[in-house]
Amino acid sequence: MAAVSTYLNFERDTEAAFLFYQSVFGGDFFGDGFMRMGDIPHQEGMPPLAEEDRNLVMHVELKILGVHHLMGTDAPESMGFKLNKGNNVSINLQPDTRKETKRLFDALSEGGQVTMELQDMFWGDYFGSCFDKFGVQWMFNCGEKPS
Repeated sequence: MAAVSTYLNFERDTEAAFLFYQSVFGGDFFGDGFMRMGDIPHQEGMPPLAEEDRNLVMHVELKILGVHHLMGTDAPESMGFKLNKGNNVSINLQPDTRKETKRLFDALSEGGQVTMELQDMFWGDYFGSCFDKFGVQWMFNCGEKPS
């Protein structure tokens, strides 16, 4: 089912932030809880992960208010990120189909900046990200498998 969620980026304290949010909203983390940077399978051309970054959060998801998903990741400068207050939030769209994902991605990225082309990812979904022409960050994650 299609959904919209909020994705938050933190320098290095995603785990502390999400434990706080869990204390406020209650509920359980999705899946196995905190996925770690060290859990990412190495891919050709990918630089080695610094030892101090291995335990950082790659992804976490907490359902809040019964319907909305709050998601997050660590985005440290050591991994090429430059966070400023205001660029640490993305609107995450989860369309039902790859066709709808591509349509939305193309429309929202027109006149903006693609930060990751739509592609199949190691977690099994079709993913991409962009800024629209107004500077809003969008993420796309579609679970439909290729036909």
